Amino acid sequence: MEIHVKRVYEKISKNDGVRILADGLWPRGISKSQAGIDLWLKDWAPSGELRKWFHADKEKNYKKFSAKYKKELAAKQAAISRELRKHKTSITLVTAVKDVEKSHIPVLISFLKGITV
Repeated sequence: MEIHVKRVYEKISKNDGVRILADGLWPRGISKSQAGIDLWLKDWAPSGELRKWFHADKEKNYKKFSAKYKKELAAKQAAISRELRKHKTSITLVTAVKDVEKSHIPVLISFLKGITV
């Protein structure tokens, strides 16, 4: 299975496969029809507490955030595996974060690639 990433504000493509919103909060300024989201899996996003802690100082907290987020994902691995089995084609993780590289997205991708479906 291929995993792609797009910001929610980017153009929707037929090659996106299943579009999964990977954020815990709905993106500001965009309607559901504009976003073209197939699934909104809030459980795949960091917990609200972890997200708030991370945003307090992103540069300082990123390494610890990644480890804590991996633990949150590991606790949900069975449910995440079941969801992935439903989607044999490519998926596109959709996010509103500005700095995708320093967000939960790389951690999530790494975790998803490590799951055997």
